[in-house]
Amino acid sequence: MTGATPLLDVRGLTMRFGGLTAVKAVDFQVQPGQVFSIIGPNGAGKTTVFNAITGIYQQTSGTIAFAGHRLRRAFTWRAVILFALVGFATGCVAAVVSLDTDHLWRISVKQHYDYYKKSFDTAAAWRDVDEYLHADSSQRGVRAWIAFIAAAGIGAAGAFTIWNRARRTPDVIALAGIARTFQNIRLFANMTVMENVLVGLDRAQSRNVLRMMLRTPGIRREEAAMRAKATEALAFVGLEKKANQLANSLAYGDQRRLEIARALATDPKLLLLDEPAAGMNPSETRDLMALIRRIRERGVTVLLIEHHMNVVMGISDRIAVLDYGEKIAEGPPEVVRKDPRVIEAYLGKEDT
Repeated sequence: MTGATPLLDVRGLTMRFGGLTAVKAVDFQVQPGQVFSIIGPNGAGKTTVFNAITGIYQQTSGTIAFAGHRLRRAFTWRAVILFALVGFATGCVAAVVSLDTDHLWRISVKQHYDYYKKSFDTAAAWRDVDEYLHADSSQRGVRAWIAFIAAAGIGAAGAFTIWNRARRTPDVIALAGIARTFQNIRLFANMTVMENVLVGLDRAQSRNVLRMMLRTPGIRREEAAMRAKATEALAFVGLEKKANQLANSLAYGDQRRLEIARALATDPKLLLLDEPAAGMNPSETRDLMALIRRIRERGVTVLLIEHHMNVVMGISDRIAVLDYGEKIAEGPPEVVRKDPRVIEAYLGKEDT
């Protein structure tokens, strides 16, 4: 894999929260087909790196490239139309506000409406408004145009800024082929095992509301295909016989595997596992290691955070070590386990 284009290329990743720098200038590359592990003491910034990769956090600086591309929402003509509409609406409001609206109110309503004497004279009101707008129209027109242009520019720029900040979101990243599990299990506890996996397949379903309401043959075929795919994912992790059980009725290890099945159902190219062995007994941990190997054999690259060193050393092709948000070591397991900086980060420094 030497010299190949990395599937995931992280360069100079920095995450700041106020005055706290949680991750500082972290670099690493994950090659296709690898099991790449990120380890480090508690609070080292490992999950923060995951959150930045998957779009939950917007990195303060640095770049994250996937398969040679930065994952962002595409800049299309729809976005341009949106900016133009927001700018136009903002400009119109500003142009109206630039007029003497209080005087308009007086001449159009107060002079022609008397609750106790007569009804409102619409024609007279519009005539007075028209006279007011055309009197000294050049000065008012210039003022209105200036307000319109300035506000339209501000409105369009504001819309672009908000849109641009939302270009790198979890849905965009998931659609590109990155899936993840979480350190704390995030299942829908009161849904069945099958339903939890079907949630991961939501993007494959039609968005046509009318077709869904009418339950057309095409919709039924889509649903059958989704259910078949979910069944295959459950079979892969060994949960097909528990498809109709509620998620919260599963043993802890099975809940972890269900999360992995839901992630795999999205057909990811890169799977991020955040401490998948946490809380597992030795037997469940061995089964998990075998599952991760089978995931790699399936052609899915794995990026792993884990505290169980026997898991990390047993399945990783390459390991990066973080300490206080900085990368202190990287390499194959046999090199990393002997690195003095890694030993110091985990065991402390001997007093002299």
